[in-house]
Amino acid sequence: MEVRIGVQNVAREIVIDSAASAEEIEKTVAEAIESSKPLLSLTDRRDKKVVVPVSSIGYVEIGSDTKQTVGFAAVAS
Repeated sequence: MEVRIGVQNVAREIVIDSAASAEEIEKTVAEAIESSKPLLSLTDRRDKKVVVPVSSIGYVEIGSDTKQTVGFAAVAS
């Protein structure tokens, strides 16, 4: 599952490829925000941990597991 986190006052997003489901990620983010935890901690597919201060989160975008394919079509002239 691809997760994009926008951080306030930072131009680049944090992108995580997580093995967790969209529901699990949403629950983790919601719990961090609602319980006033200072940090949001997520782990990617390679067991790399990403920690973001909750007060700095601008948005969290939870994407799908499907990879977009790029194809080239032959054009007849």
